[in-house]
Amino acid sequence: MKTAVIVFPASNCDRDMIVALEKITGHKPHIIWHQDEEIPPVDLIALPGGFSFGDYLRCGAMAARSPVTTKVIEHAGRGGNVIGICNGFQVLTETGLLPGALMRNESLKFVCKDARLRVENNDTPFTNAYSEGQIITVPVAHHDGNYFADDETLKALEGEGRVAFRYVDNAGQVTQASNPNGSRNNIAGIINRRKNILGMMPHPERLIEDAQGGTDGLGFFQSMINAIN
Repeated sequence: MKTAVIVFPASNCDRDMIVALEKITGHKPHIIWHQDEEIPPVDLIALPGGFSFGDYLRCGAMAARSPVTTKVIEHAGRGGNVIGICNGFQVLTETGLLPGALMRNESLKFVCKDARLRVENNDTPFTNAYSEGQIITVPVAHHDGNYFADDETLKALEGEGRVAFRYVDNAGQVTQASNPNGSRNNIAGIINRRKNILGMMPHPERLIEDAQGGTDGLGFFQSMINAIN
């Protein structure tokens, strides 16, 4: 699987993503600076977490207007897979590739902890290695992870099976206490209608080996390999 990681000024999770992709695919990703206007042919483009452009204006707003983002949009339009993790999710909503917006956490505080997620749809290129309803642990680290969408958009996301991951408690139940940021419907990650774009706030790339405290993130990357093969 050939991959590329987009790097914006103040990205700080790009190395995590690069290390994870190289470890799992056996190939080092292409590292693409935000001012580059070309991306080599790849199977997957990853927009990593961080604070692109210092979260100036709105999180992801300036990154969504970087020269390379046009190529990301073109790649997605051809059916190429795109993932946006944390700040990358914010960028995807700012481009309009995914609906909704990521707002300030309900607590108005930065949240950094392990979160329990329930796999809501395993019929996607990003979740097929999991079982539907499987409960996994994935770290979160964000200040603006509160997913918001209007009622009509939420109805479409839920009705079309486009919620990929949801925050739950240890028993797999959707509760207010299990929601780390106030996201509507406890949404942690969504996909587009075509199922080739995923955005999520938690960081699966930070939990792929025992030295990190667990391997629940491995299935996320194995799913993409399965989808291509």
